[in-house]
Amino acid sequence: MKSSIILCGGQSRRMGKDKGSLIIKDKPMIKYILSTLNNEIDEVIIVLNDNKRIDKYMEFINPEDYSYKLKFVEDKIKNKGPISGILTGLENISSEYAIVFPCDNPFVTKNTIQTLFNEITCNIQAVVPYHDPENKLKTSEPLHSIYNKNIIPLIDNLILNDSLHIKGIIEKIDTKFVLIDNKKILKKEFRNLNHPEDLKIFD
Repeated sequence: MKSSIILCGGQSRRMGKDKGSLIIKDKPMIKYILSTLNNEIDEVIIVLNDNKRIDKYMEFINPEDYSYKLKFVEDKIKNKGPISGILTGLENISSEYAIVFPCDNPFVTKNTIQTLFNEITCNIQAVVPYHDPENKLKTSEPLHSIYNKNIIPLIDNLILNDSLHIKGIIEKIDTKFVLIDNKKILKKEFRNLNHPEDLKIFD
């Protein structure tokens, strides 16, 4: 069984509006990643920061449109950034591993999802793509990675100590780094959409 966690708890301050529900070419941005996950994943956990936002997303996301089981959950610990969203998601998955994505990632491909899951081997706790062989950790993409739910106690402890940087997780666990080679995994899949001007690529 394969799971995915979609992080939608950010404040979107730089964009000025909620990114997951932002309409891009006639549909909310989050629906791009939800469609890509179709027939690749068995369950998807959408993590949002409160019940009001959950109600908003449930208005435009119909679980029956997708091949997988879809669940909306509220962030367990508020105002702690994406590390809390990953924790919440891992506590709600039914499988051993989950691939994590931000809600504002319309570019990820099925091929990358397959490639990362194929890298899972015994004892591996994370599969993390990276850009530069000279510095794997610094150029890694921890919000586009696979995590084992057995790291939940570690994340709990990091949050308790207010150590909220995601890369603080992957440097403490058994991580398999996978190069973003622009062949199996394309660099454009990790493009950030943080500001209104970033949306011009869709024009």
